[in-house]
Amino acid sequence: MKTIRIQIVFLIAASVFVFGRAFAQNTEKLTLQGCQQVAVKNYPLIKQKDLIEKSREYNIANAWKGYYPQLTITGQASYQSEVTKMPITLPNLKIDALTKDQYRAFADVSQTIYDGGAIRSQADMYSASALVDQNKNEMELHKIKEQVAQIYFGILLVNEQLVQIDLTQKDIDASRQKLAGAVKNGTAIKSNIDVLDAEYLKNEQRKIEQISAKKAYLDMLGLLMNTKIDYSAELVNPDYEDMSFEQPVSRAELKMYAAQQQLAKEQAGLVDSKIIPKASLFFTGGYGKPGLNQLKNDFVWYYTTGIRFNWALSNLYTYGNEKEILEVSKNNIDAQKEAFLLNVNMTVKQQLREIEKLKELIEKDKNIIEIRTKVKENAKYQLENGIITSSDFITELDAEDQAKQNLLIHMVQLLKAEETYKLTVSN
Repeated sequence: MKTIRIQIVFLIAASVFVFGRAFAQNTEKLTLQGCQQVAVKNYPLIKQKDLIEKSREYNIANAWKGYYPQLTITGQASYQSEVTKMPITLPNLKIDALTKDQYRAFADVSQTIYDGGAIRSQADMYSASALVDQNKNEMELHKIKEQVAQIYFGILLVNEQLVQIDLTQKDIDASRQKLAGAVKNGTAIKSNIDVLDAEYLKNEQRKIEQISAKKAYLDMLGLLMNTKIDYSAELVNPDYEDMSFEQPVSRAELKMYAAQQQLAKEQAGLVDSKIIPKASLFFTGGYGKPGLNQLKNDFVWYYTTGIRFNWALSNLYTYGNEKEILEVSKNNIDAQKEAFLLNVNMTVKQQLREIEKLKELIEKDKNIIEIRTKVKENAKYQLENGIITSSDFITELDAEDQAKQNLLIHMVQLLKAEETYKLTVSN
């Protein structure tokens, strides 16, 4: 019988161990970086990255096809009021006049051999333009990381406050149990217990509010991540990093400004190519009446071939203004970049000061908690011995609770400030 009992106990212990391990494995752990990555991956604008790249490839491919032979097929039928005639007549020689209806069908093939760099500039323009769009997309995705961080730290703060509420409830419950014994012994009055009960219920209300806030935060985070996050999910605190020094700015905005400058440079190259002479080979072959011999009134095959030069001098009229417009655009981009860096640097200075302030506040919080805890413990002793009322004890308990709440808030604010600083200087 004893052996059977031992086996039963062993099986129960093994079941508890297995269940505990299964539960631990099923508990979802989330990190800030992981949540940000999933949110970015599931954000609809992430699809634009592939679309922009495909568009760039198609545009560049089309631009380079400008070097392919250009084929034009033309057909024409006409009737004219007068045709070419010989102004003289010769004896024994009759030359028939051309008919007034004429027909022509021909194909013209042209092969560019020099375009002044127009095609290359156009292809480079498409690359620079796509890079601008990609960095604009990165800027939008950066905002998603900021949103996730806001929600994530909101949940961390709620979690810490829920822990603190539970600790306060335990203090109240412990004092209530001792007072209950004192009331039975006639050394305390029941109203003291009623005060503690009311304070307990008030903390229950706080707990309900915090649980509701956490559920709302988890719903918002789940929407951004395109998944359902269980209430029991564990959010890991980000690792502490030393943010007491300024880091170089490497935001997508800077890459976008550089891409915009490159785009303006390629546009300038395209403007230059407009005033450069172009050269191409051509071949024209056709069938019609008359052919190249205007005196032969028959349907014939014909062709012409050679090299063609083209210089559009009218582009010189607007060349100067177009270059000035591009120069203004480049200066405007520089101004935007300088303004952006100025704002970022101002924000960084403010954030670093905020980080230092929070570190100092946390040290003071710890000292205040130490003092408040001593005062509360003394008040608890006095309450149990009938020296003070429950209201007096609640006052000291609330003071300690508020001190601990301040520490929790400042600690989460410090983690949030550090993450905000990282998001300010980089993607």
